[in-house]
Amino acid sequence: MSTVEIKNPGSYQVSSQLRTLFVVLTFLGFMVFVVALLTDPKRAWSGFVLNHFYFMSLALGGVFFASLQWLTGAMWSAPVRRVTESLTAYLPFVVITSIVMFFGIHNLFHWSHDEVVQSDPILLGKSGYLNVTFFIVRTLVIVGLWLFFAKKLIGNSILQDSKPGDYSITLKNKALSPLFIIVFALSYTVVSFDQIMSLDPHWFSTIFGVYCFAGLFYSTLALTCLITIGLKRTGHLEGVVNENHLHDLGKFMFAFTIFWAYIAFSQFMLIWYANMPEETGYYLKRFDHDWFYVSIFLLVGKFIIPFFALLTRGAKRSESRLVKVAIFMLFAQFVDVLWLVEPEFFKHGPQNLLVDLGIALGFIGVFGLFVSKFLSKHNVLAVGDPRLAESVHHHHQ
Repeated sequence: MSTVEIKNPGSYQVSSQLRTLFVVLTFLGFMVFVVALLTDPKRAWSGFVLNHFYFMSLALGGVFFASLQWLTGAMWSAPVRRVTESLTAYLPFVVITSIVMFFGIHNLFHWSHDEVVQSDPILLGKSGYLNVTFFIVRTLVIVGLWLFFAKKLIGNSILQDSKPGDYSITLKNKALSPLFIIVFALSYTVVSFDQIMSLDPHWFSTIFGVYCFAGLFYSTLALTCLITIGLKRTGHLEGVVNENHLHDLGKFMFAFTIFWAYIAFSQFMLIWYANMPEETGYYLKRFDHDWFYVSIFLLVGKFIIPFFALLTRGAKRSESRLVKVAIFMLFAQFVDVLWLVEPEFFKHGPQNLLVDLGIALGFIGVFGLFVSKFLSKHNVLAVGDPRLAESVHHHHQ
């Protein structure tokens, strides 16, 4: 194999205009949340938990993607791994949004009201798990574990930049990654049950954690692709990331479009076939009134459109196509989380979506500030990765 001189692109210098935009979005989102909180607390808290869960999942997906690459010893992903690592910069803010969510517990969760629990035999039977104290404790412990692993894994990756080719650092992350993935699988399932599934505490699905994971990785891949292409167009990853790397990202996006649809259908089909009232009520809410149209959008928008948009080899290698599909997939995942959350509060369909979108602007602003700060402090390319040179030669037949 021929060798190639890889130039260190350095960090991404965030323009003052972009930083100002993120600050403005943060302020707008904060104001929308405060106004909604004063006028309609239920509307405010449902919009908050929707955005909290969506952006928390994106940040956590960054740790998962990077860990997966170390665990498998993947070569192709070396030029894009630092992009996924940048998403984890938002994780410390998850501590803040989690604490804010605790103030809305009584607005969000029926099981948090003692008088409701005492009059409901089902909730009374679950009260050993579904209670405010245990909910807060396990949430903080889980977020703490995520922060610990992110600091270790991403910290090692950044350290390797100053020790080019030091494979011992790769081996450390390779040993730590399986432990994180086990913790991730268990903890994200618990968080999905706690913050989303328990909005309807009578309903349960053993596959729900996998469903939420499918959405997490679906959106993480889309955002990774979007940022990678953005950095390539600014010249930071030019000559390092080529159409073959984009092809692999596109294949992952295509694969997890199918995986999400498979898990969604599996959950729905088993509940439909069993036809048990305690299970079917969850879907009946989402097939009633205007929620029916949202359900149809998920079938068409989250599966069928990305499936055909990414079906061909050329589509997976086209920057413009991948940008459009990635943006659409991020939107589709937002709609999916909305579909999981808000039928529990608004029975007849989406209500005043401007509140959800307004709060989302604030989260986008904060997320953008954290990610851009990370990219401005560290190399946008993992220049110390021993597999980087080989990856630059990566190509498909």
